[in-house]
Amino acid sequence: MGNPKAFLTIPRKEAGYRPILERIHDFGEVEQTLNREDRKLQASRCMDCGIPFCHWACPLGNRMPEWQDLIYKNEWEKAIDVLYETNNFPEFTGRVCPAPCEKSCVLSLHEAPVTIRENEAAVAEVAFEEGLIKPRPPKYRTGKKVAVIGSGPAGLAAAQQLNRNGHQVTVFEKDRHIGGLLRYGIPNFKLEKSVIDRRIRLLKEEGLVFKTDTQIGKDISDARIITEYDAVCVAIGAGQPRDIKIEGRDLKGIYSAMDFLSQQNRLLMEEMPASIERISAKDKQVLVIGGGDTGSDCVGTAIRQGALKVTQIEILPKPPEGKNPDTPWPYYPYVLKTSSSHEEGCDRRWSLNTLAFKGESGNVCQVLVEEVDWKKDDTGRMIMIPTGKTYTIEAELVLLALGFVHPVHDGLLDELGIEYDQRGNIAVDRNCQSSVPNVFAAGDAATGASLVVRAIASGRKTADEIHKILMGKTCK
Repeated sequence: MGNPKAFLTIPRKEAGYRPILERIHDFGEVEQTLNREDRKLQASRCMDCGIPFCHWACPLGNRMPEWQDLIYKNEWEKAIDVLYETNNFPEFTGRVCPAPCEKSCVLSLHEAPVTIRENEAAVAEVAFEEGLIKPRPPKYRTGKKVAVIGSGPAGLAAAQQLNRNGHQVTVFEKDRHIGGLLRYGIPNFKLEKSVIDRRIRLLKEEGLVFKTDTQIGKDISDARIITEYDAVCVAIGAGQPRDIKIEGRDLKGIYSAMDFLSQQNRLLMEEMPASIERISAKDKQVLVIGGGDTGSDCVGTAIRQGALKVTQIEILPKPPEGKNPDTPWPYYPYVLKTSSSHEEGCDRRWSLNTLAFKGESGNVCQVLVEEVDWKKDDTGRMIMIPTGKTYTIEAELVLLALGFVHPVHDGLLDELGIEYDQRGNIAVDRNCQSSVPNVFAAGDAATGASLVVRAIASGRKTADEIHKILMGKTCK
């Protein structure tokens, strides 16, 4: 390393967020950036630790020590080249990844890990700014054609890798714009959509073909896809939201989190159909059920829409602050996480089970909850114990951020006999191939809902498996 002792003298410094009273009035990205000199100093904190647990924790296997050292040496072009070897889209992961690498950084033992995620975003932005990221079309074509269904992080990663291997790739997207979860699920204040557009322009220059507003099984038959393409990669995500079946669920004013978030993104893109009822938090008391990242995104979006009050509840107990002996380093810690949205104004409560929705004139107005306790059984599994203590929370808009259970089963490839596993995900073998010959699955569609960084990793692996099979057989 260029300065193996810098971690002893240079403290961790984060870029931080824009002022709260400024950012809650727009949907611009909340995270700020450090100048290059600060970035070099932060990168220099990467110590010569011997065993890079950061590399071990990253689903993509990013080589953090190498490109941290290159940033410190002001060799930004080499840094982006090293990062590109394992990560197709560092400008995405540098913004929205929860950074398991940082949690496994040796300096995390002192709660001051290297700012790996922010440094990753900085490398990507410097590279774009200086024109270091250029389209890389393949030098030859194999004559093989591959269809990628779905344009989220898994689909885009698979498509780019397959294109780099010389195959002609067509990406099919049911929505109007490319991006999947990145575009429609993640709020602009975390990922500005111009960042996606910039990448899509490059992918087109590399030779990828994109077809939007196209639903396989409806606009194009299953049989046609199988006939016209040598391989098909299904990367449709896990879009079926987990629901809650309790009294009052049919009241108006109760929506899935993704319906709420995607609608706001569509409004910003001016592609919201006038026929669809607007979900608005303006001048309402909002209750978000679910304490994860999606719930946090709902909090930030509701605040920007002008909610009177936002409450977020979670059925699990409040995580410990700081360190948690149950999830020791270098594993990902289960500890209290406070997002930029939480800082903007949110009443957070834990250990609450939702019992019923109460309404007036057909609209939700209150939610009945019960306090619960948690303890471990004889096998070490956590079990929930009702306490009988109940109360109501005022709410005119309820957002269900309970996660996702499996891909939306909308008839895609059903006529070909595609099979699903017990969880409802597309069943695949170790080569990522489904029950239908030459049809593969990548990302959340096969693994269940997970992180963007894991989706990219899955897309890369699936592309590699498709390439191996295609090059081992004769073209059609």
